[in-house]
Amino acid sequence: MTSTALLTDRYELTMVDAALRAGTHDRPSVFEAFGRSLPRGRRYGVVAGTGRLLELIERFRFTDAELEWLRANDVVGAPTLDWLADYRFTGTITGYREGEVYFPGSPLLVVESSFAEGVVLETLILSVLNYDSSVAGAAARMVSAARGRPLAEMGSRRTGERSAVAAARAAYIAGFGASSNLEAGRSWGVPTMGTAAHAFTMLHDSEEEAFRAQVDALGPSTTLLVDTYDVAEGVATAVRVAGTSLGAVRLDSGDLLTLVHDVREQLDSLGATSTRITVTNDLDEYAIAALASTPVDSYGVGTSLVTGSGHPAAGMVYKLVARQGADGAWVSVAKKSADKATHGGRKHPVRVLGASGTAVSETIYVGDEAPASALASGRALHVPLVVDGAVLGGATGAAGVRAARKHHAAAVAELPAQAFRLAAGEPVIPTVYETV
Repeated sequence: MTSTALLTDRYELTMVDAALRAGTHDRPSVFEAFGRSLPRGRRYGVVAGTGRLLELIERFRFTDAELEWLRANDVVGAPTLDWLADYRFTGTITGYREGEVYFPGSPLLVVESSFAEGVVLETLILSVLNYDSSVAGAAARMVSAARGRPLAEMGSRRTGERSAVAAARAAYIAGFGASSNLEAGRSWGVPTMGTAAHAFTMLHDSEEEAFRAQVDALGPSTTLLVDTYDVAEGVATAVRVAGTSLGAVRLDSGDLLTLVHDVREQLDSLGATSTRITVTNDLDEYAIAALASTPVDSYGVGTSLVTGSGHPAAGMVYKLVARQGADGAWVSVAKKSADKATHGGRKHPVRVLGASGTAVSETIYVGDEAPASALASGRALHVPLVVDGAVLGGATGAAGVRAARKHHAAAVAELPAQAFRLAAGEPVIPTVYETV
């Protein structure tokens, strides 16, 4: 088991070091991960990365190798090294289900533990939730723009090797149908797809030889890339080689708005009426929406998806919101900085639904549990994820990804229709705070 303990910022450990010296490291505390706002122009966000995060927390251990490096680089003192050597998260984590939609101020993840146990997880929590949720939010907009047409994630070559896997996972949760990334298939059960790139065509002495080799290996139901040289000739050659039962042709360049119509007309004239057209040329949600009236059958998205379509981080923060004082009484704490003020206290979020089942508000009850009357017209958003240090079943592994994908579909179905507009706008429902 590879440790994740040094996937963190130095100041997390120096805070523990100082708190140990002051005798405040064991104070019971409540931390919260949330976004002050949504990425610009978004009307809702999507929680992703939770199951991945829980597995990383389970591996958050300071082995001899990590401790020796910290000692050699004089990061913390000997008492803190001893404390880190025994570190195991023993607290409780609650949060939104993975795949849930969220809004500004939504308390997405709540960590209850000693100060020291909770503070060292900050960087890990934010690095996972910020990236995965950004990708999932972008993917959800692309799914809406596609209007039921399938999408595949193809961005592995446009991001880091590990973030590529995370992006494929997040996109699948948000409604993409498959990924080109094999590790996403192995680790998370994401369906994988892919046939050939331009290099395969150029390897052969002719486009026809390349197509014959691919069809011989993968069968006529394969997808042939027809734009290496001349698209019209490529389409004609593809149908001649594979026959009218050719599965699909792929377009990766050119003016897609006109080219797709031309290719559809040519395929139909050749009798390949069931051959599909997939496009993969630097797409984002706006390009996908622009292609809505064309005879495109499916999309492959790369760069825009793995970079969050212009928002590579979701803007989440991790703050202390409550702690016990020296007298044992709970104290609500909050920042008052300009433009960065926070809401202190333990929170209980409820998605309030109208009579038709459509979401009308994100109501966050601060203090005691949400009143029963609130739950009668909505649903509680927090679920237990970790209890006394033990990760609960259902959220991790490939099964967790399937559950998150299913929950996302249900959560999105609750949103008002204006949530799916691509034009910049305010969050589709308001966030309301009530003290109880």
